[in-house]
Amino acid sequence: MADVTKTRAVVLGGSIAGLFAARVLADAYDEVLIVDRDALIGVDGPRRSCPQGKHINGLLARGQLAMEEMFPGITEEIFADGVPTGDLAGDVRWYFKGKPIKQQDAGLTCVSASRPMLEKHIRRRTNALENVSFVEKHDILGLVTSEDKRRVTGVKVQRIGTKAAEKVLNADLVIDATGRGSRTPIWLEELGYGRVEEERKKIGLGYVTQHYRLTEDPYHGDLSINPVASADLPRGAIFTKTDGGRVELTTYGLLGDHPPTDQAGLFEWLKTLSTQDIYNAVKTAEILDEPVAFRFPTTLRRRYEKMDRFPDGLLVVGDAVTCFNPVYAQGMTVSALSALTIRGHLHSGATPDPKMYFADLARDVIDPPWEMTNTVDLSFPGVEGNRTFALKVQQFFLSLTQTAASRDGDVAAAYMKTAGMVAKPETLMQPKMLFKIIKAVLFGRKNQAVPRSAASPKVTALPQSTTTEEKKAA
Repeated sequence: MADVTKTRAVVLGGSIAGLFAARVLADAYDEVLIVDRDALIGVDGPRRSCPQGKHINGLLARGQLAMEEMFPGITEEIFADGVPTGDLAGDVRWYFKGKPIKQQDAGLTCVSASRPMLEKHIRRRTNALENVSFVEKHDILGLVTSEDKRRVTGVKVQRIGTKAAEKVLNADLVIDATGRGSRTPIWLEELGYGRVEEERKKIGLGYVTQHYRLTEDPYHGDLSINPVASADLPRGAIFTKTDGGRVELTTYGLLGDHPPTDQAGLFEWLKTLSTQDIYNAVKTAEILDEPVAFRFPTTLRRRYEKMDRFPDGLLVVGDAVTCFNPVYAQGMTVSALSALTIRGHLHSGATPDPKMYFADLARDVIDPPWEMTNTVDLSFPGVEGNRTFALKVQQFFLSLTQTAASRDGDVAAAYMKTAGMVAKPETLMQPKMLFKIIKAVLFGRKNQAVPRSAASPKVTALPQSTTTEEKKAA
């Protein structure tokens, strides 16, 4: 007979958001189950249910710190597995409004891992937890609730590809980490809780990814070359060293201006970017795969914090709550911070209060990056939205800051700290930094982005690997 005194949490979705959630739940529940349609254990490549796994997925500096907090030593393990690293401000060649910013180290660790590589390490560390198990290749059919529908008590699942009957996984807490396609809004309506308010912004983003081995080095000690799209040129790219001795390119366009997927057309597209470094590098490179496209028409935010009623025993995380413009690489970092928010609500053995959790999640985790990206998205004239006077002031200040960052390394480092979600945007308006911004705009010299000498490249030492304890036998 099962021990009914044991507590169990069930995580829907083995995404990075789901893995982070499972990690913090493992400290509070006797058993944690992760349910997913895909095979997960031992998988090294892109997963079928994660199409963005074939594209660049950035983990911001704040996300790296949160990941390390949950899995001590994991960053060193990833670097020891052949993942390049560097400083987000000092080792990345950023272009804003077509101008290169001054490179200056800011203490912001880059984890330049491909999405499958990052998932592999987080999944392995999660699987090493004795009370965590994976329920692979199962469809998620729906929630199970108490008779009065005020509490979620489990989830119905069914193994894929078999005629097996559906089964119920009883749970004290269910976490929805199934991404943008989450069915929680539908389930809530069916249970009588009404419709969750949604915010959408049409950005018409499309991007194409390809991998190479280079025959010429355009980096000269840098980690990545990133021309960022602007209103004048709504095209950009991330061109970064990654695992396996490869270089990963994701190039993008907004408002329906999308890169082509034929090789000749893609190379012609790269010529139009604000730097020729990328085209000059790939035109003679060894091409490792075919260009792969992805479309992202709208951003999405589900306002669970505004609901009047919400069932106990259910929380939502990651893209199932908010899908940011992926160009700004905030998704995985927000997922990590969402898990830490859950951890803050796991106290005294009580099930977290959903309304308190969603309020904290919205205020402390989602609002700052959502407002930041809204400011940038609405700088493109073709993006529909309410451009208030306050927003226009923020956009003007952002433009000043980016101009100053192209002329002053201190401003560039401070700006990248806000972009990396390590510092709040308002730190840029502190008197000392505000003076630097104004001084650089009025009197600073323009940065010509002279690359480091190939004869004396900057070398970034990689930390030594640490040993992870293997999961004990059951």
